[in-house]
Amino acid sequence: MTKNILISGASVAGPALAYWLHRHGHTVTIVEKAAELRDGGYAVDFRGEAHLRILQEMGVLDDIRREQTHTGAMVYVNTRGKRLASMPADLFAGDVEILRGDLARILFEKTAPYTRYVFGDSIARMDEDADGVHVTFDSGAAGRYDLVIGADGLHSNVRRLAFGPERDHVSHLGLYCAIFTVPNYLGIDHAGLAFTTPGKVVTMYSARENTEAKAVFYFGAPLTDIDRRDVEAQKRMLAETFAGNGWESDRLLGMMADASDFYFDSVSQVRMDGWTRGRVALLGDAAYCPSSLSGMGTGLAMVAAYVLAGELAEAGGDHVAAFARYEEAMREYVAGCQKQGQGVARLMVPENRVIAWLLRQNYRLMPYLPGKKMIANGVRKTAENIVLKTYRVRRSSQTGTSTSASSAAVTANPPE
Repeated sequence: MTKNILISGASVAGPALAYWLHRHGHTVTIVEKAAELRDGGYAVDFRGEAHLRILQEMGVLDDIRREQTHTGAMVYVNTRGKRLASMPADLFAGDVEILRGDLARILFEKTAPYTRYVFGDSIARMDEDADGVHVTFDSGAAGRYDLVIGADGLHSNVRRLAFGPERDHVSHLGLYCAIFTVPNYLGIDHAGLAFTTPGKVVTMYSARENTEAKAVFYFGAPLTDIDRRDVEAQKRMLAETFAGNGWESDRLLGMMADASDFYFDSVSQVRMDGWTRGRVALLGDAAYCPSSLSGMGTGLAMVAAYVLAGELAEAGGDHVAAFARYEEAMREYVAGCQKQGQGVARLMVPENRVIAWLLRQNYRLMPYLPGKKMIANGVRKTAENIVLKTYRVRRSSQTGTSTSASSAAVTANPPE
């Protein structure tokens, strides 16, 4: 049964779901609040059989490998830049690592021929009845859909409309994060550098064949009421927190004003009893964000997109049965990813100088210990802790073209 499905969010989870929904014969519209596809963001990675299988079946694995970061070890340094310790590449980069913005572009280009993309608009209201969901957009336009999927991130608009306020579902892990692009002025060669002080971490790693670098700041702080749309206030908070912090902190802060891709947010998880309600479902960070520290958010979203679309196909369009199976199939996998994010958050930013010193000693000794790969193996075990079903698809073409494929549209105008 072909369905007309609306997805909110055009970053990673939304386009990934659009790909699989099209393969199963559905018509898809993606609405994105941003005026255009967003670049920037941190590096994301995939590891293990499940992740690579999905990327291969989508026909994007080779594209991702062509643009992967090839990041090696993460080297911890002191305030003078002297090397103190090194963490293995597999812990940070997995089997293949790519910048989030590059991945989003690859998925957009893959799905644009058969997906209607609407930029610069957002869902304002959803009214569900027995036959579908009537959606009103911020622009004033309206449309009717069989299903609505929220793939719109940690601060999901769809989740707010269908499940209630953000405070009921988002759990702060005690940290904030900022990231932006800077020149690779240290000449970092496919690697990363990290500097820690009590309550703070500054990281810089090369990107795009060493032609640029990413500056990443983590710091411990209680949840504040800072407006997530007030970029200047966020920059002030970051500058005040890290001023005089040591190493390259001040120099990187000086480059912040020229960065066009500045990103700032709390490090949080989304915890919910259920991810579906009526004809609405949540996917990716909107449903079960494990936090950026887990290293699993993007892989989790790609797996979930495959499962959600597959269960809709297997249920023959019965969304009630499909949504129940989606939640059942993903629950244990989500729990493992979130547990990993919680553990890393506790270690990421040392609370005091004693803990910071102990962590540095541990990093220094790790290359010589029998269990030096234990942490990386633990991350891999989490990534592989799911058995993927094989779902029958209506369209076997990897390009997504077929005689029944819907026409393409990329527009800045809302649905009619």
